[in-house]
Amino acid sequence: MSEFVSTIFDFLSSLGYLGIALGLMIEVIPSEIVLSYGGYLIHLGEVNFIGALIAGVIGGTIAQLFIYWIGYYGGRPFIDRYGKYLLIKKSHVDAAESWFLKHGTGMIFLARFIPVVRHAISIPAGIARMPIGQFILYTTAAIIPWTVLFLLLGMKLGSSWENIEIYAKPYLTPIISIAVVAILIYFLFQFRKKKINIK
Repeated sequence: MSEFVSTIFDFLSSLGYLGIALGLMIEVIPSEIVLSYGGYLIHLGEVNFIGALIAGVIGGTIAQLFIYWIGYYGGRPFIDRYGKYLLIKKSHVDAAESWFLKHGTGMIFLARFIPVVRHAISIPAGIARMPIGQFILYTTAAIIPWTVLFLLLGMKLGSSWENIEIYAKPYLTPIISIAVVAILIYFLFQFRKKKINIK
C-alpha cells in the first residue's frame, strides 16, 4: 500500500464510523477496500458491526447521490468535459447509459453488482431525471448486501485486509453471475411486456 493511501486510512480510522462513511463518499479509494478496512476495524474492536454497516450504507448512498446530481444538473456535456477530473471514465458512462436506456430504472439495483457500470449507472439516472426517492431506494437496497459482504470479509481477513481484491474473487464471481442472469430475466420480462402492449 502506498504511503498516501496508508495516511488516508490512518486519518479515517481516527474518525471511527464517520471515517468509514467519508472514505466511501470521497470515492478516491474503491468501496470494497474501504469496507474491508472497516471490517478490520471491527476485528480490532474499534467499531462494531451494526455501526459500521450503517456508516457504510449512508456513505455509499451519498457517494452515488453526488454522481446522480452531477448527471442531473450537469448532463452529459459536463461529464464528457470534466468527468476525467472526477475519476469518471467516458467508456464506463457510455456502457452505463446504454444499459439504463435499454433496461430502465431496474438497472439501478442490478448494475450495482456489475464491474465497470456499478458506479457510472448513477449518471444516466440523473440525466434521465429518475425520481430521487426511487433512486435512493434501489441504490440503498444494493449497497446493503455489498457493505455486509466486504465488512465480513475484512473481519475474516484481519490484518491481511489489504489482500481483499484477491480474497473476494470467489465471492464476487457468483454474485456477478446472479446479477447478469437477473438482468437477462428482467430484460426478457420488459421485452415481453412491451410486446403485449403493442398487441
